[in-house]
Amino acid sequence: MMRLAVAAAAAVLAGSGVQAQELSEDARAHARSLADVALESDLAYRLTESLTTEIGPRLAGTPQEARARDWAVEMFTELGFENVRVEYFPMDLWTRGHSIFEEVAITHPYPQELYATSLGGAAATPEGGLEAEIVFFDSFDDLLEFDGAEDALEGKLVFVNDRMTATRTGEGYGWANRKRTQGWVQAENRGAAGLLIRSVGTSSHRFAHTGMMSFPAQRLPDIPALAVSAPDADQIERIHASGETMRVALRTYAGWRGEVASGNVIAEITGAGAPEEIVIIGAHLDSWDTGTGALDDGAGVGIVTAAARLIMEAGVRPRRTIRVVLFGAEEVGLVGARAYASARQEDGTLDQHIIGSESDFGARKVWRLSSGVGEHAVGFFDAMQEEMEFLGIERGGNSSGGGPDMIPLAAMGVPMARLDQDGTDYFEFHHTPNDTFDKIVPEELAQNVAAWAMFTWFLADTDVDFRARPETEAEDAAEGEPAR
Repeated sequence: MMRLAVAAAAAVLAGSGVQAQELSEDARAHARSLADVALESDLAYRLTESLTTEIGPRLAGTPQEARARDWAVEMFTELGFENVRVEYFPMDLWTRGHSIFEEVAITHPYPQELYATSLGGAAATPEGGLEAEIVFFDSFDDLLEFDGAEDALEGKLVFVNDRMTATRTGEGYGWANRKRTQGWVQAENRGAAGLLIRSVGTSSHRFAHTGMMSFPAQRLPDIPALAVSAPDADQIERIHASGETMRVALRTYAGWRGEVASGNVIAEITGAGAPEEIVIIGAHLDSWDTGTGALDDGAGVGIVTAAARLIMEAGVRPRRTIRVVLFGAEEVGLVGARAYASARQEDGTLDQHIIGSESDFGARKVWRLSSGVGEHAVGFFDAMQEEMEFLGIERGGNSSGGGPDMIPLAAMGVPMARLDQDGTDYFEFHHTPNDTFDKIVPEELAQNVAAWAMFTWFLADTDVDFRARPETEAEDAAEGEPAR
């Protein structure tokens, strides 16, 4: 049986305090053969097509998400995975009501309809709707710093503009997203009747980007909150710049519908040498209701499943167990991820999770391998990246998380790694009706699977412990060894 032998090199990397590591010839050859097969395989593409076509939108807690779980169980079983199961958990259901587009229109000074959609967790308008004057804020920071009269926003509609800039890493998302997650609190606290925001995205299409809001101290909104498409936000901005008073009417039906069940779908390839040790790779099964969730995160489902299937199909079991988890209810607050991590604490297997990672950033090519492991294990990732360089993959730093659904496990001390995808155009489609299967390029998806197959094999067929070693690494630091 082919094994991944990790031999510490005689020399220490200059100035790093990290031992250089090499991968055995057999390990490198096997990983490369997996990648070669993956580059010719269309399994991930077919799985993504099936999920987005046969199930379609999969809002957390709805019958559509339940159908997706059934689809996943059947899919894993037919592909030959072991220990296929669903771990159910409760959640509160929110839906937007009648339509993915609410009734929103400028009534003064230039009457016209707008394309907008409720943000996740928003309240409905009063029955019959509401109409109010717009108070324009060029940025979320301007709203935070607003010190007008105490009743200046009373009964008004707050509009927050903030534009997001496209980047390969998606790093502008967190800054731009503040208005979506926190804006309603600032508006409601000041007596506003509702919140409108420029969609958190980079597209110029007339689609509104939805997404979940945050709920501090379990407080829920009493006001409607909606994202407005970028062209319509531009229209609002131009009218505001003209000096005209602007009024907008809206009618929405969003709200919370009570407690329901969701679930995480789990499948495994049992390890041959240390089956109790788990390498967890994941994606999330749910999507927003406005699109079919091809990029977010149907592609991730296809990628991690296909990578694991290729490893299984190659006929050589890795040392460790590979666990594929398709998380439920990610979009509405990592509900499935938190349930999974909590369950691992309860069943005592948290420490058996050796390392984790998730594919949840679309379907463009992987361009970087990043890690979040103990300093002693950084050299292992350096060696991995060298083997994956032919796929166009660079080496990232060692402060990476593993993806959104890995956050609860990472907080509990599980090491993480990430295959970073090119996100330059991801936020053109993210959380919109335009997140559909036609956006996926088969060759780019295949490159993802090749990267994930190599990545997963290397992590699963080694005995390297990726957790930090506080005492040893603290001693290294005390001796003047610089951190990597």
